[in-house]
Amino acid sequence: MTKIKVSTEVQDEALLIAKKIQKAGQTKEQTKLIAQGIQKGIAEYKKSMKNKQRKSDKYNNKIKKERQYKQVDKTTDNNVQCETEVAPWVLLGLSWISWISFFVYLVFK
Repeated sequence: MTKIKVSTEVQDEALLIAKKIQKAGQTKEQTKLIAQGIQKGIAEYKKSMKNKQRKSDKYNNKIKKERQYKQVDKTTDNNVQCETEVAPWVLLGLSWISWISFFVYLVFK
């Protein structure tokens, strides 16, 4: 069984709480045991909060990375979209120029 490290602040706080809830006729040893139980509860609570925070941070980092990838995809999609919007106009212009030059060639032949 691993021993949970508890700060002196937590020990003092746990002892104060144990003294506040102390019943008449309760020995100092019993109060000390209650304080130890409170310390363990506080330590477990802090440990669970650290785990929750770690999971939350991992999730937030994952979301940030996904957003960054989506932004990169959007910028590349915009570039591709601009290129595809220009290509039909270029082809249309080339076709008009070729038809005009063909008719000019026929007329001045």
